[in-house]
Amino acid sequence: MMQLSSDTQCNKHSLLNVMNRFIAAANNMDETIMVPSFLRDVPLEDQDSQASVSHNNNEPSFPSKQRDMYEHYLLLKSIKNDMEWGLLKREMGGSFLEMAVKHEEPQVNGGAAEEGSDLEGQFHYHLHGLFAVLSKLTVQADHLTNRYKREIGGGRLLR
Repeated sequence: MMQLSSDTQCNKHSLLNVMNRFIAAANNMDETIMVPSFLRDVPLEDQDSQASVSHNNNEPSFPSKQRDMYEHYLLLKSIKNDMEWGLLKREMGGSFLEMAVKHEEPQVNGGAAEEGSDLEGQFHYHLHGLFAVLSKLTVQADHLTNRYKREIGGGRLLR
């Protein structure tokens, strides 16, 4: 097995570090939330924290597709599993990687090689996006964990 140098392991700006932080936050969330069903029908955001999150870093807020904390918990857990175990076969007949390769083949063979010529630019664009998404997911996993602790401590989730 290939070993990473100590420089790579210690670099706080590396992709591996960002991925490890998200996986650690998701594992902490999973270990803390002993009864995920308590999260059903609990609104995803507090009114106070919703305003602070939506205006964070001058980024536009996007409405969440999850209706409650339980669905958000399942999403974060699913993303963590995909990162740890790879993309599983999907209903559409293959992994996302296989679908992406099939999608790219007609463009390259069809004479659109100009789009593939700037692979470094494409890599950096997607790497930047991956960093941004993983950082946001880490914050969300930590927020969900802390909110669960706060709600359980106050007994508000118990029916």
